[in-house]
Formats: sequence, C-alpha cells, structure tokens
Amino acid sequence: MIPGVRPLRRPVVRQRLVPPPPGAPAAVPRRLRVGLLGGSFNPAHGGHLRISREALKRLGLDQVWWLVAPQNPLKPKRDTAPFDKRLARAEAVATDPRIRVTDLEARLGTHYTVDTVARLQARFAEIGFVWMMGADNLVTLHRWRRWEQLVRRLPIAVFDRDPYLYSALASVAAHRFAGARWTGEDLSGLVSAAPPAWCLLRLRTHPAASSAIRAEGRWCPERMTEED
Repeated sequence: MIPGVRPLRRPVVRQRLVPPPPGAPAAVPRRLRVGLLGGSFNPAHGGHLRISREALKRLGLDQVWWLVAPQNPLKPKRDTAPFDKRLARAEAVATDPRIRVTDLEARLGTHYTVDTVARLQARFAEIGFVWMMGADNLVTLHRWRRWEQLVRRLPIAVFDRDPYLYSALASVAAHRFAGARWTGEDLSGLVSAAPPAWCLLRLRTHPAASSAIRAEGRWCPERMTEED
C-alpha cells in the first residue's frame, strides 16, 4: 500500500503457471509505468480525466497519479480552494480505476515539482515515472524552480491545449531541449527513455477549464458548502 494513494481496483485473474523450458533465461519483470499529473486541481474536471486516459493509452502507462498540490507557488492563495475540498473533488472526477488521486506532495512536504519528483524517484525506485502537463505549462516552464534539472530527471509528456500549441513550441524550454523531443505515432517507449526526453501529444480540445469554472462562480472558495 502506498501512503496517500487510494487502492487500485482491478479484477483478480488466476492463471496456471507453466515453468520455462530448461536453460531458458529468467523473465525480467517490467517496471511499473506511472504518469504524474501535478497541479492545484482547482477544481479537477473532465479535461484532467481525458488527458490521463490518453496518457494511459498512448504512452502505455499502467497508472496515472494525480498529485494535488497544497498550494501552487505561482498562483495566489486567495484564488485557491481549500486543499481538502480540491482533493475530494479530484477523487470524484477520477472515475477510471487506473487513476490514483494522492496527497503525496502534502505528505512529503515539498513545494516545488523538482523536489517532489526527486523524493518520489528515491522512494519508489522500482517505478518508471513520466511527468505530464498541458501545453500552457510548457510555455512557462522556464519560470519553475530548477526547471532544467526537472527536465533532466524524467521524461515529460506535454498535452496540446488550445490556444497554447504554437506558443508552447516557441517556448524557452522547447528551444532549449529541441533535440530531446520525441515525434511519431509510437510513444510507448518514452517512459523508459533516458532523460531529457519529451513529446507533444495532440488531442481533441476538451471544453472544460478550471479558470472558466471559477469565473462562472461554480467553484468559489468563499461560497463553498459540503454540497459543492
């Protein structure tokens, strides 16, 4: 059991084990492949669910962990709903059993993504991680604390998000690591690639956005009740 991670629900499959033939090399178990989607989730919505499912399919992942941040250092506290509220909303939205909503960042006591990733890699050395983010975050990645160190720690999957595609491709980070970009249809090997390695995944635009939900008053911290 991983602290702060809800149990994964999957059916039990019983198989008859057939021993390998004499002299055959021992099978090497494949590392668990996990996508990390961090953020405020203020609030979580169907767009988060869509990119998680796309990552599971197109990157060949086993699980996606949503790392709900206690507080994004680049965003004002007054616009951020209480942590418990955001965590509960994320759990309600994450209907796919392969997605785990976690409070690991709060438990680890880290404030910056590069520190969170370093702690997770040290704690779960048997897992292959890939960082997931929207194209809007690639635009501002160079403002993140020790961002180049982050890019060199693990592969990164960037998801197209309207209208940030072209500004993302013209970003400081995209230019700095242009030679590390993966292209093509088969991206299942990205999670196992030696960093720096990143890709840009094109997908159909999802209409939901956390900023729009907040602007419409459907997610207002000052007016929240238990029924929200």
